Amino acid sequence: MAESFYEPDGDDDGAFVATELTRGPWDPGHQHAGPPAALIGREVERLGEGGVGGPGGLPAQVGRLTYEVLRPVPIGPVRVRAEVVRPGRRVEMVAATLSDGGGEPLMRAQGWRLRTEPVRFEQPPGIPAAPPGPDAGEPGEYVETPHDAGYHTAMDYRFLAGAFMEPGPATVWMRMRVPLLPGEEPTPLQRVLAAADSGNGVSAPLDWERYLFINVDLTVHLSRMPRGEWVCLDAVTVPEHEGIGISDTALFDESGPIGRAAQTLLVAPREGD
Repeated sequence: MAESFYEPDGDDDGAFVATELTRGPWDPGHQHAGPPAALIGREVERLGEGGVGGPGGLPAQVGRLTYEVLRPVPIGPVRVRAEVVRPGRRVEMVAATLSDGGGEPLMRAQGWRLRTEPVRFEQPPGIPAAPPGPDAGEPGEYVETPHDAGYHTAMDYRFLAGAFMEPGPATVWMRMRVPLLPGEEPTPLQRVLAAADSGNGVSAPLDWERYLFINVDLTVHLSRMPRGEWVCLDAVTVPEHEGIGISDTALFDESGPIGRAAQTLLVAPREGD
């Protein structure tokens, strides 16, 4: 059994091979979008060379990343590249591409890194409190799958409301059981990105066996990074009869809200249904 989502591929520090733990629910040969989203986030974190977050610059945090899923990501070799496309002293725009072994783009991402420094003010009213912690949740049983290993076995789930096979909104704590790469401790950004793409899965609106509701994108807004291993998704998915849907997910750690995730969905009957 693999012990990480990816393994290094040769001497190229941007080349990796996906393990079976990246397998998603829609096709046994394709990755769940959570691990590649986190892998792209890792590459963005490694950007430096002056400006925000670089040598001599202010500490930086990702405030937003938007992913476009250009095509399904196969379980195999992938390559990740990131760059600063709009440098700045306080904010900078970043972009990244994840390609297959032949160089074909599979996912593209663009977002903002912002400076972080103390700002004193009284916290305004109306900010939601954190849900009860993961110890209050029930372990989640994933949708039935013939595969013993995949994203569903590489993540821990603790449901406070809803369940995988129970259509409707859900509130669930999630954490990575394995790192992205062997021997490398996941960063807070990697932890939240690995989980955030699961909003449409944990709040499945339709029968998994009869319908597809696949996201074609993912946008993650973060006001701060999560503290600790667990990330909570408070998710609702709304399908429409025109074959389009959206998922809206509030993100928390045990201290309170950390951000929000949104997905655009393709909704369709499965073949033969």
